[in-house]
Amino acid sequence: MNSVEVRVRGFIEDIGHPRQKKKININDLEFQLRNLMDDYYEMDGYSLFYQAIETLQAEGQLSPIQNKQYNGRTPSLPLYYWVHTKVQEEKWDRLEMMKLSDRFDFSYYERHPEWQTQDEWSRIQNVYQFLQSSQEREIVSVEERCLELFGHEKFLLDSTEFPEGSGFLTRIGVSEEQLKMVHYGEPFVFWMKQGREISEIQRVLIVENLSFFHTAIKLLEQDLLDYEPELIIYGEGTKIERSFSFFFRMFPEKNYLFYYAGDLDAAGYGIMVRLIEKYQNCSIQPALKIYRKMLQCAEQKNVQKRGQTQNTSYRDSFLQWFTDDEQELLMQLWEENKRIPQEVLTIETWRRWM
Repeated sequence: MNSVEVRVRGFIEDIGHPRQKKKININDLEFQLRNLMDDYYEMDGYSLFYQAIETLQAEGQLSPIQNKQYNGRTPSLPLYYWVHTKVQEEKWDRLEMMKLSDRFDFSYYERHPEWQTQDEWSRIQNVYQFLQSSQEREIVSVEERCLELFGHEKFLLDSTEFPEGSGFLTRIGVSEEQLKMVHYGEPFVFWMKQGREISEIQRVLIVENLSFFHTAIKLLEQDLLDYEPELIIYGEGTKIERSFSFFFRMFPEKNYLFYYAGDLDAAGYGIMVRLIEKYQNCSIQPALKIYRKMLQCAEQKNVQKRGQTQNTSYRDSFLQWFTDDEQELLMQLWEENKRIPQEVLTIETWRRWM
């Protein structure tokens, strides 16, 4: 095996991934090779490079991407190749696996030996040690437990940075409850009607945008706000979907009436519908009186925000709360790609309905 092939095999070994194939540009690979080997041209390095690529292709480690693009050299090579997943034999000691089998089912790892890495085994050992004394442990946040067991607070939460973390608990058959960890809701900004006690709260209005949150406070103080809520929550757009559960850590358990008001657009429909679907044990409904006031300000409609997903399922679920005439107007806005922002409701516009 010549020095060029050794180098190429080293590159491919580094690039290879145990679970997914990788795409490489053959010119980039050769460029790195030329930079590392001072005598590349003297030894007719490209011919050796060509032979190395052909050999790796024959072995099944590389396969060309046939898109009629070539590297511009003679003899030519396809410009792009797939680097296939590493063929990896089982590394874990079966005796050690048996010792931990009282807590874990290793059948997944037997079917997928590519997951039998040292890093994965270390994580499993950490979890095993934790489970041995879990009855004595307190419940903490997911982030805190991740840092303790896996060395990073986002290991189970950030699939982009830690792709191996997203399915780890499923692979080992362990639940979040067994690891004594919970997803805490995020705190939110709220305003309680003056003179009311926490125990007196019954009606809660959630508003999507900051401007209307302050407008709603003024209206509440003047006893002009629809539904006469005892509490107003600033939803901060989609954040309310993560923070809503925090409500039940702050306020006593009982049956509340939640009303939601957001922008009349695709994003606002989605927030409303997802809240209802996720918290089915709560009484959550759109604040129809407020939405109807927004519809009366339709002359202030503007273009949908860029990047919003036009989910027709959310739209239809949201529209079914309205009358036929209102649905027709909302559908017209949708087809025109227009929206009515919640900011149309100001102290001044509100006075139209007094």
